[in-house]
Amino acid sequence: MKLLSAEFVASAAESAQYPAGNLPEIAFAGRSNVGKSSLLNALLGRKNLARVSQTPGRTRLLTFFRVALASHGAEGSPEKFLFVDLPGYGYAKIAKAVQEQWGPMIEGYLSSRLLLRGVVLLTDIRRGEDDERNLVRWLRERELGLVAVATKVDKLPRGQRLQALRDLETFLGVPVIGCSATTGEGKDEVWKAIRGLLATPPRVRAHSPDYS
Repeated sequence: MKLLSAEFVASAAESAQYPAGNLPEIAFAGRSNVGKSSLLNALLGRKNLARVSQTPGRTRLLTFFRVALASHGAEGSPEKFLFVDLPGYGYAKIAKAVQEQWGPMIEGYLSSRLLLRGVVLLTDIRRGEDDERNLVRWLRERELGLVAVATKVDKLPRGQRLQALRDLETFLGVPVIGCSATTGEGKDEVWKAIRGLLATPPRVRAHSPDYS
């Protein structure tokens, strides 16, 4: 796989601000400070395309990035799609009013965006959370494709990583790919899984958001 380009397209809080066009989209979801921006930068071979902050909860809008890969055929056109960085959830120090805006914003996008092919759910390999298990269930109910990724595997000794991954898979109920944005471990497997999501058929109908 050869990455041709990756560029910021737009930040959006509502559907009227989403990018126009018909490129398929892959969303990245996870708790605040789980390493979404770091993983996006690592996947795209860029240091600062997605803004990395030491302050959890800094990403507060849906952020769209256009990606182009070289096609498998020598003379084929580039394969193009969008990555969508969703605001992190579960950070208690964000103002309650902002948290209340995030729910409808994120759920509205995930429920109704027909261009969305699937979600990459990030979780820290050292601790699974109920929020992540609930999101897995929520995505399954809406028949959305899912790739679960355990981030920060470099924070654990190699001898502990396999058991930690098994524990996460049991907790979430889905396969989990171990990955490190720092060392690049697991990056190729994440890309392979993303390509699998992109190969799935487009959604044929939208689901109504449920904020209850």
